[in-house]
Amino acid sequence: MQHIVDRRLAGKNKSIGNRERFLRRHKEQIREAVKRAIDGRGIRDVERGEDIHIPKKDLNEPVFGHGPGGVRDIVHPGNKEYVQGDRIERPKGGQGGGSGKGQASDQGEGEDDFVFSLSREEFMQVFFEDLALPNLVRTQLAAVPEWKSHRAGYTSDGTPNNLHVVRSMRGALGRRIALGASSRREVHELEEQLAQCKALAAPGDEVAAAEIKTLQERIAALRARIERIPYLDPIDLRYRSRVRVPVPTSKAVMFCLMDVSGSMDEGRKELSKRFFILLYLFLTRHYEKIELVFIRHHTQAQEVDEENFFHARETGGTVVSSALVLMEEIIRARYSPSEWNIYGAQASDGDNWHHDSGRCRELLSDKLLPLVRYFAYVQVAEEEQNLWEEYTQLLDAHRHFAMRKATEASQIYPVFRDLFKKEGAKAA
Repeated sequence: MQHIVDRRLAGKNKSIGNRERFLRRHKEQIREAVKRAIDGRGIRDVERGEDIHIPKKDLNEPVFGHGPGGVRDIVHPGNKEYVQGDRIERPKGGQGGGSGKGQASDQGEGEDDFVFSLSREEFMQVFFEDLALPNLVRTQLAAVPEWKSHRAGYTSDGTPNNLHVVRSMRGALGRRIALGASSRREVHELEEQLAQCKALAAPGDEVAAAEIKTLQERIAALRARIERIPYLDPIDLRYRSRVRVPVPTSKAVMFCLMDVSGSMDEGRKELSKRFFILLYLFLTRHYEKIELVFIRHHTQAQEVDEENFFHARETGGTVVSSALVLMEEIIRARYSPSEWNIYGAQASDGDNWHHDSGRCRELLSDKLLPLVRYFAYVQVAEEEQNLWEEYTQLLDAHRHFAMRKATEASQIYPVFRDLFKKEGAKAA
């Protein structure tokens, strides 16, 4: 019988198995609680855990109970007032007390919510559930530090469960044959001499009798030597050997483009940051080997690191095409589409120099969209300006291009899930 021992560390008075079953059974309530928590959080607090409240009514389970009918001549033990045959009066009327939000009430009845804490890992697991990079394909295989175990012949040491019995017995047989070959040859020669001596010896010939005895003693000694050869020696044991070899995987890169022009006030920049923070956490969690390229732009575009992308205060006019041009240049220089899965995400308020929006549409249609697997545009303003109108013309012709609006912090999470939901999954 096979036994599985769960050696994961659990806190005091906690059961990992029960906790996992609880999370599976109440997935919908937990998902809604996580969504509410994200809507009220700042960027730096996204990754922490959360206290989840589930109404007690959602935890009720069906139970069997006896109806009030029938005759029940029962006096419960422990009372000091009644004996068998007494009639018990009904309790005097009154209203049950309910649990309010920190204040007393004399109306109705209520139930406390069930509260438990999600760890950071559990919170992020629910947060990014059912999300994936759309159209991820294995463009080209590249060597990355991912490993798989493969057979590699046999070795002389190992664990008993890897012992190869047939190979070990074959080696033992070969060793016994090799070590006893000379002794068996000598025994064969002595047996021939013994047979000749016995055939030629005359009755009463003491010399012949002594020679026969000597031959018999030597044959017995050689047979004893052959018998002392071990049937199975530690040097005969052979174990299956396995080695770790690198497994090729696909390569992916995500371009993050953000407008930091003067028309992008702090509120809109905050919305853009929220979107890219979610994207950044999502990508680094699910695709460990993916590369990220951060591009900020006003009238000019610049590739920056993560710190400057989210926190630099540089501003200016608006020429969106500068970011798209820089993205194409970086792709041509460093990320060949034949080797990389390329993705792009752009956040802007839609305001742009009016002569530039048409060029942005042309750059996307002719230059970038043929190179990328997916491109998502998020507008952090309600008004549909010239850039939105130009981008709308791309939707019908390019299925891997998507655009959404988000004007409030509470809309960022639904928009993010809608843009990066798994193929065939429903929008959140």
